[in-house]
Amino acid sequence: MNKTYITIALLSPLACTAAMGAKKAKANNQQKPNVIIILADDLGYGDLGCYGAKNVETPNVDKLAKQGIRFTDAHAIASTSTPSRYSLLTGEYAWRKPGTDVAPGDAGMIIKPTQFTMADMFKSVGYSTCAIGKWHLGLGAETGKQDWNAPLPSALADIGFDHHYIMAATADRVPCVFIEDGKVANYDASAPIEVSYYRNFPGEPTGKDNPELCYNMKSSHGHNMSIVNGIGRIGYMKGGGKALWKDENIADSITNHAIDFIKKNSNNPFFLYFATNDVHVPRFPHERFRGKSSMGMRGDAIVQFDWSVGKIMETLDKLGIADNTIVLLTSDNGPVVDDGYQDQAEELLNGHKPAGPWRGNKYSAFEGGTAIPVIVRWPKNVKAGQTSDVLMSQIDFMASFGNLIGATFPKGSAPDSRNHLGNLLGTDTTHRPWVAEMSSNHVLSIRTKEWKYIEPNDGSKMIKWGPKIETGNAPLPQLYRISDNLYEQDNVADTHPTVVYELQNILRRVKMIKSALTFFPTRPERAEAPSPGQSPWARSFCPFRACQV
Repeated sequence: MNKTYITIALLSPLACTAAMGAKKAKANNQQKPNVIIILADDLGYGDLGCYGAKNVETPNVDKLAKQGIRFTDAHAIASTSTPSRYSLLTGEYAWRKPGTDVAPGDAGMIIKPTQFTMADMFKSVGYSTCAIGKWHLGLGAETGKQDWNAPLPSALADIGFDHHYIMAATADRVPCVFIEDGKVANYDASAPIEVSYYRNFPGEPTGKDNPELCYNMKSSHGHNMSIVNGIGRIGYMKGGGKALWKDENIADSITNHAIDFIKKNSNNPFFLYFATNDVHVPRFPHERFRGKSSMGMRGDAIVQFDWSVGKIMETLDKLGIADNTIVLLTSDNGPVVDDGYQDQAEELLNGHKPAGPWRGNKYSAFEGGTAIPVIVRWPKNVKAGQTSDVLMSQIDFMASFGNLIGATFPKGSAPDSRNHLGNLLGTDTTHRPWVAEMSSNHVLSIRTKEWKYIEPNDGSKMIKWGPKIETGNAPLPQLYRISDNLYEQDNVADTHPTVVYELQNILRRVKMIKSALTFFPTRPERAEAPSPGQSPWARSFCPFRACQV
């Protein structure tokens, strides 16, 4: 499906306008940097050597950090996968759009073809675009109505990706096949595929009724429906035959496809969205990575992820394009240890702290749910060996890269994304005034450099359905002075009512906005300093004068 866009210069620094002409844009293509986003699944802040990991070594990622910038106060938009990925690729907070919770494997496309995506943005200025690995944002026009035995009527080509080789959702959800350019890869006509998230197919074994068939990995909670490759899954599936993946080969498969794309597009600018599954359950790395850590399957999966990073970097070097390729490595949310399989991830930690110094994990409203690693390497323009504590959010990646490549944005697109390119390149240490975060049960938080506010919620203090994780729920407002207390132990809401009010007001305004263009006709790069006697947040709800509206 082709799209027609009414383009406006959404960000004032976006210098490349239509008036420059297609000819000039073409001439500049060779000068535009390639961009690779490596998005690890469930990789915690503390899971990498350069972030203080114990019992596991990540030499390739550590090398990447030494050659660029390592960020220590970066945040995902949400503490679960689907909303986090949606926000990163669209520049819109997921809570603004219904249907962005953790998606089943048969979800219809959550990002609609009418939306302007990061892939559309790169493609609009001449980039080749590709998505490889875990998707988890739906396929097809309607949930539960996909015909997996024929080309899908809606897929990633409709949202800006020239090529894709993806998992429909996650490795623990059916269908357990790769989708390549809108159809099942290696399709086996002798084993037609059927998928249901409501009922099993007659005669098909399940992990619940046939645990003896889960010979590769047994469930600890849930994950006991259809069995594929000796592992129980979420959802029911029949068929697949030769198209079914083997979990131990997933990293090799997606890495090889990523390398092939890089090689085919090495002479022209490209954007690669490389989303790995290694650390997400079921963790079942290839045999050559077994025992490479002292933490069992989860630690070995981290080693496997590091190998994939190394192979991509090696490819860039061999092709002679590493200097002008931006590699941004990050994670979609915080870590989780026991997430449904008996892999001893919790028992074998031995002092390792997946979330690093932060409280909470995946799903949580505490910082461990959204505090993630971010590393940026671009030898041509980014000084090596930097560490930055600038407060940043993944929501800004789209606008920042748009600024870099000279893209123009259709009206209303990427409404929450702001240009913080200087932060990513290490040329500006101005903190984002605040970042917004969302837990798995939609509790919202506001983080500034000094404070963390969590809105009240009457839900359980612990997740009830499986993982041993604090939700961050509390019936009264929570306020933590992060600058003094990273672990969010001392709730000081009662003693700092003015701060609570001001952060609540930021959150109220965030929820209120439907289109940021209503408030931000232009986007200066920096916030104005507060006037004497003015609250430091009086202009920091948004650095673009929203507070004056």
